[in-house]
Amino acid sequence: MAGLSGPLPFKYQNRFYMSGNDIKGKVILVAGGAKNLGGLLSVGFAKRGARLAIHYNSQSTKEDAEQTLAAVRVLGSEAFLFQADLTEVKNITRFFDETVEKFGGIDIAINTVGKVLKKPYTETTEAEYDSMAGINSKVAYFFIQEAGKKLNDNGKICTIVTSLLAAYTGLYSTYEGMKAPVEHFTRAASKEFGGRGISVTAVAPGPMDTPFFYGQESPEAVAYHKSASALGGLTNPKDIASLVEFLVTDGWWITGQTIFANGGYTTR
Repeated sequence: MAGLSGPLPFKYQNRFYMSGNDIKGKVILVAGGAKNLGGLLSVGFAKRGARLAIHYNSQSTKEDAEQTLAAVRVLGSEAFLFQADLTEVKNITRFFDETVEKFGGIDIAINTVGKVLKKPYTETTEAEYDSMAGINSKVAYFFIQEAGKKLNDNGKICTIVTSLLAAYTGLYSTYEGMKAPVEHFTRAASKEFGGRGISVTAVAPGPMDTPFFYGQESPEAVAYHKSASALGGLTNPKDIASLVEFLVTDGWWITGQTIFANGGYTTR
């Protein structure tokens, strides 16, 4: 610190200040880390020397997962793949436990898992409701819970939600409805885990320029979403990846917050 010589004053010597934000050698667990935003995060963290546990959901994503793993290893990062349906809570527990077994601990846990359903309220089935609740809300809750149990002190937790939380719109009742509780999970967990120096955040992107977005939208709807942001266009997943990287490194002092990053698509 400028103007100081000798040992730092006591108030600057606490565990939070001294925790450090260099992630070289840190262990980072990424749910949904095989492709799209999750894949970007996995590769980005590998470039910075982290060790990675990369989750993917099903056989349909296996090829993407293996490509991401290969890219991460080329960068010199230790990493492994974990395949499972995280709506079964025992699989979330197993993911964390296997990561601890392989690497000795976990420093950062990031959950990018999500599913979009665009459908009129009156046409949504019970099965669709249950599926959306499981993927968008239940997984998030028990992922944060397991991270609270297993993360090293001064760890970081981040969950991806959606900027639709600040929208006044129809057709996404189950998607925005099941992401909404994650804001409350984030606040509660940040309060409970703060004594161990663990920060907990959520990031709410606008519609991202990935296959995850296009599968739900007509060409007309895509054109509308592109025009709706003040800065123009869809959200670039690279911009979200850099924000997540900031929150789990230099931005560690931010906790209990949901950060909207969408070029002015929605504000709150």
